[in-house]
Amino acid sequence: MYSKKINSLDDLEFAAKELIAEFKNDRVFAFYGKMGAGKTTFIQAICRELGSEDNVTSPTFALINEYNTDDPESIFHFDFYRIKDIEEAYDLGYEDYIYSGSYCLIEWPEMIESLLPEKMVEVKIEVQDDDSRVISAQEI
Repeated sequence: MYSKKINSLDDLEFAAKELIAEFKNDRVFAFYGKMGAGKTTFIQAICRELGSEDNVTSPTFALINEYNTDDPESIFHFDFYRIKDIEEAYDLGYEDYIYSGSYCLIEWPEMIESLLPEKMVEVKIEVQDDDSRVISAQEI
């Protein structure tokens, strides 16, 4: 299990590097945390660590963004916060992305819980009383 306390935005780059190294064989990461916990901000750091120079933003309305990297592999970033029903994920063709072998970074995975793969990394971001964050992750 991975765990890291984040006291400032400067800590995110190192945490992203550690997370990717810890789960180097995994490609699907599900990010859990309350609104404003920093899921998108952490995903931005992960995308930079994976070699993307694209502008990483939350795909709140589009549901999915694709980012390029130095190698031919893409990064897929999902945000299921506004999904109305599970059919929207099917219509999106989520399986093509999730099982592609590319990195898939999923915000609000609880909205499609029944569709998530058996093997993935569950990443939890918890806001502390001092406004720091604790990022924990484990393969499930």
